[in-house]
Amino acid sequence: MAGQPGTPDCRIAQRPDCQREPEGGTAIDSTAVVKLAADAAATVKPSYLAILDLRGLCTFTDHFLIASATSARQVRAIAERVEEQLSRAEVRMSHREGVGEAQWILLDYHDVVVHIFADQTREFYDLERLWADAPKEQLVG
Repeated sequence: MAGQPGTPDCRIAQRPDCQREPEGGTAIDSTAVVKLAADAAATVKPSYLAILDLRGLCTFTDHFLIASATSARQVRAIAERVEEQLSRAEVRMSHREGVGEAQWILLDYHDVVVHIFADQTREFYDLERLWADAPKEQLVG
């Protein structure tokens, strides 16, 4: 089944966190990671793109990046671009799911969770309403 450990659709990180530790020993913080992911997503021209700052509101992540697109092909392209960019920055993914259906792809980088939706699916689940207390930076849409 897609998205389950051990399947090609799911990569488990070798470390418990998602932060890159360059030679100097300092890690890229979650704000920098979510900005990198947002910049990558923006290159595919999503119909909607926003960052929710969840620090202090939940314990499992610092940020949500929420993107949506008009087609499954574009949803996949956004996910691929984000994965490529964060991989180049040596940010390790913990979990990925939803790639096959491409209605809601989730990329979990521990401190940053990327949600990429088909437009109608984003409207239906409305994560922004569920996390209404979180400061939001809307970048597109």
